[in-house]
Amino acid sequence: MPTVETVREALQDVLDPELHLSIMDLGLVYDVAVEGDNGEHVSVIMTLTSPMCPVGPQFRKDVLDKVESLEGVKTAKVDITFSPPWDPREMASDDVKMMLGLF
Repeated sequence: MPTVETVREALQDVLDPELHLSIMDLGLVYDVAVEGDNGEHVSVIMTLTSPMCPVGPQFRKDVLDKVESLEGVKTAKVDITFSPPWDPREMASDDVKMMLGLF
């Protein structure tokens, strides 16, 4: 049965196509919800590093494919939002901040 934690762990493997860093470490995933009696319905709210990201549709599909591949998931939805705008100084992990020279 999928849980919010197992979905977040799986999404750790999804890399931003431009930065080649985990979307979880970058702070691009804003919310994960798991619903249904057995956690079979998963929704993800995420953002992109830029509203003009040329690979946005493919990036969204990569996240959707990863969630749908989890055992027990029957339906999945990935919504893109730009509110709040992504700010790596606030949203990225400390390791990513170091890699991006933000410390």
